[in-house]
Amino acid sequence: MNDISYVDVGDGPVALFVHGVGTSSYLWRNVIAELRDERRCVAIDLPLHGGSAPRDDLSIPAMAEAVEELCAELELDQVDLVANDTGGAVAQVFAVRHPERLRSLTLTNCDVHTNTPPETFQPTVDLAARGELAPLTAALLDQPELLARTALGDGYERIDDPADLVDHYLRPIFDKPDGGRAFERLLTSIDAKDMIAIEPLLTVLAVPTLVVWGTGDLFFDVSWARWLRDTIPGVKEIVEIEGGRLFFPDERAGELVPHLRRFWG
Repeated sequence: MNDISYVDVGDGPVALFVHGVGTSSYLWRNVIAELRDERRCVAIDLPLHGGSAPRDDLSIPAMAEAVEELCAELELDQVDLVANDTGGAVAQVFAVRHPERLRSLTLTNCDVHTNTPPETFQPTVDLAARGELAPLTAALLDQPELLARTALGDGYERIDDPADLVDHYLRPIFDKPDGGRAFERLLTSIDAKDMIAIEPLLTVLAVPTLVVWGTGDLFFDVSWARWLRDTIPGVKEIVEIEGGRLFFPDERAGELVPHLRRFWG
């Protein structure tokens, strides 16, 4: 398990945070800063991301097992799971496989059912499939403004410090030996069949579930939030973050945290 890195700060009931493809535990820093005085906040770096090593299997189900390994290692018996982007797909798989670990589940804008990967992201996946994404990204690492704009810009309303995001999200991936190729392998392994397969299990998932969705997301339309509500019996409400983009948990953490507190309360 020493190939998985994570943030672990604060005391209290455990909140476990899962990021998506191409980011890291750093995505949750602003949420954690607000919650660490009342919660033990654990944020995983999924395999290949942040300080975590790559693995042979980088599929969504394999990522879910990495989350389970971390829970077992840290003896996290009951967690409030919060997830974003591909991490939301990972969280859905984790939830149906290990519902006994969950006190609650919160899903923010993420891959759902057949929208995995989302159509808007398909050109990036196609680049990866052709082996062209890794060299292109590596060539832009030292031009963080351009790289942040092209790789992350659609996920944010605005990026104030592009170098900071590149250094915490993309550079750790591409600095690993063959990290670029592993990243391409990861992107091409994201498959809707893994999400379609768990639909019957989602329809009986009784874990209390909150859906918080940015309405300005170019990848994950709010209709997918409604799909989650209509499919998972544990979903009691959808909270809409007006104009929020994919990574609103980072740039608009102050709007997410009150809903987490209320839901957990």
